[in-house]
Amino acid sequence: MKNKKLSHNGLQGSVTSVMAALLCILIGLFVGFLVLLAINPAHAWADGFVRILKGGFHDAPYGVGKELANAAPLIMTGLSVAVAFKTGLFNIGAPGQYLMGTLVSLSVALGIPSESVPVGVIWVLAFLAGCLSGALWGAIPGLVKALLNINEVLACIMTNWIAANLVTWMFDISSFKNLTESTKSGYIYKTTFNGVATPKLGLDAIFPGSQVNGGILVAIVIAIAMYILMNKTTLGYELKACGANRHAARYAGIRDKRNIVLSMAIAGALAGAGAALYWLSGNTEFYWSTYQSLPAVGFNGIPVALLALNNPIAVVFTGIFMAMLNIVGQQLTNLTAYNEYITDVIISVIVYLSAFSLAIRMMLSRKKKPHAHVEESAAPAEEPTEPAEPIAAQTEEGGDQA
Repeated sequence: MKNKKLSHNGLQGSVTSVMAALLCILIGLFVGFLVLLAINPAHAWADGFVRILKGGFHDAPYGVGKELANAAPLIMTGLSVAVAFKTGLFNIGAPGQYLMGTLVSLSVALGIPSESVPVGVIWVLAFLAGCLSGALWGAIPGLVKALLNINEVLACIMTNWIAANLVTWMFDISSFKNLTESTKSGYIYKTTFNGVATPKLGLDAIFPGSQVNGGILVAIVIAIAMYILMNKTTLGYELKACGANRHAARYAGIRDKRNIVLSMAIAGALAGAGAALYWLSGNTEFYWSTYQSLPAVGFNGIPVALLALNNPIAVVFTGIFMAMLNIVGQQLTNLTAYNEYITDVIISVIVYLSAFSLAIRMMLSRKKKPHAHVEESAAPAEEPTEPAEPIAAQTEEGGDQA
């Protein structure tokens, strides 16, 4: 009975969490509609709100394929932030880890001659190298946190800008700059320059004309693997235990310092994997002057994780949703009287509400009435009153005999 009750409570909690996330999305869309009305009431519905709701289906199947292609790195950075959150850490260093994954994966993909090594092997090596570089860069804030107890947010911010300048310098002195096209000397060659590109795996037939490739499938598989790791393994339990209470975990025999470093390394590997999936697609060119700004996809992993309530499976759906809003923003700029910042307003409202997800879940959850607890606790007390009558009768009879 207890197991059934626990499973029922778990299912009810999951439903409540999903409803809270949906409520955040609906409120964000409503606020976006109000902004559209304030800017241009005549086109707010057809050209604005309806286009946002349709997303990539407005020009399907091309639009849907474009969403999936852009969702892969968002899913990976969302997983990076979500895993760190699960272990009690705030990984704001995903942009730096993403940049390091970009540097190493592109260098491996373009540096190994495809004439002597199969392109499939080069792709795998570049992907794994991107994951490893992100893991090493993510482990730095973890080490600082574990050994010196310095807040990981401060360490992540520093490593972000160190990565930005390091990547800029390394690409500036490299031979990977696009010198073939004179107008693009500030760009790095696409990986197709070396014959390396992520396989389409038949998705180009389903979404013709789009840049979708097998990267989205890789991201989904990794999300499932992270769900299994965090919820079905001893390592996942230890990581979450350290996040819940580091000192209690140490008292229980869990190596808290090791798990803190390992958690940030896993988060960094996921962010580096997102960069590898994006830049190894063969369709994108990297602009090497990264010191001007950090990659937005690293920071966008934060709302993806918040909206998914740090659930790795839900990150897949929220990543696709955020990719859809980004693409719709570009469509609004190019095809309507609005601009892309409308969708940024929607995302910001959703993120703001996601920060209050616990309060929203508490409002949505059904609470038992106080008198119900009184009745339940009073019910067992009536049972022992039944044998009291014969005891009293015996004492009375005993008195008569006396």
